[in-house]
Amino acid sequence: MKNNYWLIKEEPTKYSYDDLVNDKKTIWDGVGNNLALKHIRKILKGDDLLYYHTGKEKSIVGIAKVIRNSYCDPNKDDKKFAVFDIKPVKKLTRSVTLKEIKSNIFFNDFDLVRIPRLSVMPVTKEYWSEIIKLSNKKYYV
Repeated sequence: MKNNYWLIKEEPTKYSYDDLVNDKKTIWDGVGNNLALKHIRKILKGDDLLYYHTGKEKSIVGIAKVIRNSYCDPNKDDKKFAVFDIKPVKKLTRSVTLKEIKSNIFFNDFDLVRIPRLSVMPVTKEYWSEIIKLSNKKYYV
């Protein structure tokens, strides 16, 4: 079965990638946006995640893995809210900044650029590969 790729966003002062590493796993909850919830409902165990820090950092900092299919949020009465469980895989060699992504025409159709407020979004295999490549290069912009 083919893995899907996603990007998830979080304010690092609320829950950073380092927090995920320390905790070893977490439930990804607190999402209320309808489009983000639609994406969450498609998330499956084994899918790969890019972990993006919002706020002042505005950069992709790590890779995580989905360890449980999406399911109804057990802390909400309204069953429209969905969550999923994740674990850390590795911190990127170098964070890939939003500025860097926006300056690269290759990413013009990426939801990170097109829908900046979206907290959970699909990532194509091509975008995933390019972001991993960029994380292994020095940044000169």
